[in-house]
Amino acid sequence: MSLPPYEPPSLVRHQPGFMNKFSRLQGREPLTHLDGVSVEALIAAYGSPLFVFSERTLVDRITELRTAMSRRWPKVRIAWSYKTNYLDGICRVFHREGAWAEVVSGMEYEMARRRGVPGEHIHFNGPDKSRAELQRALREGAHVHLDHFDELALAEDIAKEDRTTYKVAIRLNLAARGVPAWSRFGFNLENGQARDAVVRLLQGGHLDLSGLHCHLGTFILEPSAYRDQAGKLAGFANDIRKEFGVTLDFIDVGGGQASHNTLKAQYLPGEQATPPFSRYAEALAEGLSKLDGGGPMPTLVLETGRALVDDAGSLITTVIANKRLPDGRRGVVLDAGVNTLFTAFWYRHDVLPTATWRGIPEPTVLYGPLCMNIDVVRDTLLFPAVEPGQHLVVRNVGAYNVTQWMQFITYRPAVVLIGRDGQHALLRRREVLEDVTGPEVTPPWL
Repeated sequence: MSLPPYEPPSLVRHQPGFMNKFSRLQGREPLTHLDGVSVEALIAAYGSPLFVFSERTLVDRITELRTAMSRRWPKVRIAWSYKTNYLDGICRVFHREGAWAEVVSGMEYEMARRRGVPGEHIHFNGPDKSRAELQRALREGAHVHLDHFDELALAEDIAKEDRTTYKVAIRLNLAARGVPAWSRFGFNLENGQARDAVVRLLQGGHLDLSGLHCHLGTFILEPSAYRDQAGKLAGFANDIRKEFGVTLDFIDVGGGQASHNTLKAQYLPGEQATPPFSRYAEALAEGLSKLDGGGPMPTLVLETGRALVDDAGSLITTVIANKRLPDGRRGVVLDAGVNTLFTAFWYRHDVLPTATWRGIPEPTVLYGPLCMNIDVVRDTLLFPAVEPGQHLVVRNVGAYNVTQWMQFITYRPAVVLIGRDGQHALLRRREVLEDVTGPEVTPPWL
């Protein structure tokens, strides 16, 4: 009998510390490339720190959302949430993929129009619309969502002045299980204020009601909240149709779906806790099934932002120094802090080294470069030893950071897009001093 051929043993380095009170180890393998492009090459070309976006991920996420919703509702419209990330290149990717624009200010409305988005493809939200902004939006056919009675009266006054009737929507707030009520925005459904707004709007005779809008909140991990929301909106739409004979063009359920990030209060990491788009879609469809039949079904509008762009963004940062803190933990100083990564205040971002590491991970605090004690990128996490000059990658940073970043003691970094074919180019160059001081005016007596 012949013996099987000899196979030498395989030695695999054991990486300890995957779970304990300091959280799981942040990644078992170094992240050397983003969408096939070397991290080192990106830093050499554009500097550090550096935001990097993946066009492939942007397209995959909006395709997944559209597919999930369209399988469950006959007419679906995605309106990209500008406030989440209004960089020109990011918005153009979503518009190319068929998304409309959802804006919450005159500035964002102007951004959308300059990109060639027609007024009739814009949903205009927010509690602060000046007379000039509201007038322009109405005249250009935008879908204006009225937030309060004063705005309703202003829109009515504009319609009288223009001697025409404009279509508008009203924003509602309501109670849904498992999420805190965002009662600051819109008209409350449960106390009858929403019905009063409908009566006021219709009796005025200068505005037509075309839609209902409700945004539940942000980073909602429980899809059943959308079932409650959609069911209540459907019931209210039924009441409006029965009482006033109004058939709505659309029902806008806002956004708020979670990305694959991890909130600081979460136990499970985001990749395990965040529901897929299909579960949100099932909940919405179940709620909207309460709509009465017999007429055209309204378009389902989604104003998704975070769940589309967050996973597509990474931040490359460079280690400046190591410190040993009084309690024994290691402190690592990075060249990117909360001025650049505002979401560090509420997320436990995944942070990965870009080079192979050795040794036992130990409790580590990641600090930014600011002269402020609150500049903490990550609270205590298990992390390997890193040396000055090494690069780290912070993942899932695409939402809100490039709209809420600030010019505090240092310049805002460059932003790069990696195309689906591996090419890469600037979305926004790194700032220089003139970008910071340009708007300043010195009084003549100084």
